Amino acid sequence: MNPLSYLLPELESGLVALGLPAQPLAGRLLDYLALLDRWNKTYNLTAVRDPRAMLTRHLLDSLSMWPHVGDGPLADLGTGPGLPGIPLAMACPGLQVTLVESNGKKARFLREAVRSLGLANARVLESRAEAVAEPGAYGQITARAMDTLAGILAVGGHLLAPGGRLLAMKGQRPDAEIAALPPGWRVESLQPLAVPGLDGDRHLVCVTREPPQAA
Repeated sequence: MNPLSYLLPELESGLVALGLPAQPLAGRLLDYLALLDRWNKTYNLTAVRDPRAMLTRHLLDSLSMWPHVGDGPLADLGTGPGLPGIPLAMACPGLQVTLVESNGKKARFLREAVRSLGLANARVLESRAEAVAEPGAYGQITARAMDTLAGILAVGGHLLAPGGRLLAMKGQRPDAEIAALPPGWRVESLQPLAVPGLDGDRHLVCVTREPPQAA
């Protein structure tokens, strides 16, 4: 019996509001949440302590971006305890998620989560983003709370294939960060996100390379 089963109705309702199927996804997400809650008591993987707050601020917040994610390889940079990468891997079976995390205790948790939850479409790289030697290997990279847009591109832009996209989750509209994008990059789209149960602004910024100039 999952000790967090009392949260199931709230989670199912949130998934339906996001346009996702309630089951079997809710059950799998709740297993992940219970594992995170258990490890968090010892290893301090996240500052959010209350499982109900984790449900909203971690699971549903991560999944609010799912309609904008395409199939194929995705690198989740500075994923921490697997956010948004693990919920996205569960919700989008066509994704192949690489969870990039340099912190040893968080990487250990990620490996246990991938193993125990049977996430065949997720793998863990214990590494700093800039040290990942897979140039051009990903159609998408994401980062939920890692850095400014320019900072994310500085450490992870080399991972993107031609035409690849950075999907960056932000709070308020990051107009100053957009203005500070390095040369050669442009905003493809800026989408407001609605997270069930969460007050405050959330946005998804999609950044891609400028098309090459015609000779």
